[in-house]
Amino acid sequence: MRYALYFSPAADHPLTKTASRWLGRDAFSGERFETAVVDGIPEEDVHALTADPRRYAFHATLKAPFELAEGRSEAELIDAFEAFAAETPAFDIPNAIIGQLGRFFALVPDRVYPELQAFAASVVQDFEPFRAPLSDADIARRKPENLSPEHRDNLMTWGYPYVMDEFRFHMTLTGQVPLEQAPSMRTALETRFADFTNAPLSINGIALFTERERGADFTVHRWLPLAPASDIRKTTP
Repeated sequence: MRYALYFSPAADHPLTKTASRWLGRDAFSGERFETAVVDGIPEEDVHALTADPRRYAFHATLKAPFELAEGRSEAELIDAFEAFAAETPAFDIPNAIIGQLGRFFALVPDRVYPELQAFAASVVQDFEPFRAPLSDADIARRKPENLSPEHRDNLMTWGYPYVMDEFRFHMTLTGQVPLEQAPSMRTALETRFADFTNAPLSINGIALFTERERGADFTVHRWLPLAPASDIRKTTP
């Protein structure tokens, strides 16, 4: 069993519904959908290009998947999760767009926002006591020899390379799209997600996902709203 702390809109949010249909699976309900149609890309290619994000489901990683530390229980993790949500104010990413990280397409902020960076860092720090150390196999899977010094340090300290100053918020929508298919994919995504791009994205909830066994689909174990922004101001170190 692994756990992960992700950002996700609520189960009934239109963005969740749109993204779930795009990826082919809803992590809240378990419902599956037919492969999306993309002009200029064969259906089997679209299915393959959404396979990885379909398994992980629509989300933005905050605390990457981890096994529970020795002596920690799921009940304790849920208590901490509930306390974090109650104490952390919601906020908006001012502008979300369809962007690319290498050859992956994702819903991303149009630039780096300090409030978002601080929020993500607080999740990493607050839930670190629940994370079991990485196994040698987990470390090897990340190919540390190919990581930058900063990414290697993060991997060994926090269990994931892309945290703290190296964190970049993204809600993955594809795997690695071949260069020749990228224009068609971008057009399809910009059309499908037009209602949610070039507009604010509300970070008003947090989700606890689980993976029952390695390689299984990630599903939503709990989703909680964050505190109203006007009620609480959490101080982030």
